[in-house]
Amino acid sequence: MSVIVTDNGFATDDWTGGFIARDDAPANGDYCIDLASDTAPETLAQLTNAPMIRIDFPSFADGRGFTLAAMLRRAGYQGRLRAKGHVIADQYAMARRSGFDEVEIDDALATRQPEDQWLFRADWQNHNYQARMRG
Repeated sequence: MSVIVTDNGFATDDWTGGFIARDDAPANGDYCIDLASDTAPETLAQLTNAPMIRIDFPSFADGRGFTLAAMLRRAGYQGRLRAKGHVIADQYAMARRSGFDEVEIDDALATRQPEDQWLFRADWQNHNYQARMRG
């Protein structure tokens, strides 16, 4: 089972479309493209029409997903963007700043890092060094 983390805390997954690999993406419809953390950046521009993209984090020490998310947003992606896997509460603000809308974690991680730890980092727009430097 999975837990979805947003700025409002824990929620159940409300995505009803399917999850597919990047190469199997149809031209339209409700689907989510699953991307590996080692996806080639030059292939991202062709994905900007997908309703949802889910980027895998195989390890909390693997930050390539943050880069992919930021690149997708810079390429004009307006859909739902989800980080999936080994993202920890301390990385939530970075995930949001990178362009993710939400994070999908497993029940075991949700037990080790309960909702209050994620909510503590939910004010991600104000608590960063750029905001402190601006004033």
